[in-house]
Amino acid sequence: MLSPYRSGPSLPVNTLLEEGYWFTPQDVAVLTQAFDRALGELGVRDRKDPAAIALAKLVIRLAKEGERDPSRLRERAMTLMSR
Repeated sequence: MLSPYRSGPSLPVNTLLEEGYWFTPQDVAVLTQAFDRALGELGVRDRKDPAAIALAKLVIRLAKEGERDPSRLRERAMTLMSR
């Protein structure tokens, strides 16, 4: 979903970012890890599902705020998804 370097169905992180904002490849790896684990917890398989897109946007938002720990990104995104 977030990594433009992965094979298979995905939604590149670039499509969800505001113009002028970018992440390093290492950041993208962290975001992808957090997203994949959270997506598994939600049981969503279709990465173009509205829930998957909402989750991706939350992970990106939290990363833009400075969070880079994949566990905390996942936990905080899941908490926000449950609201």
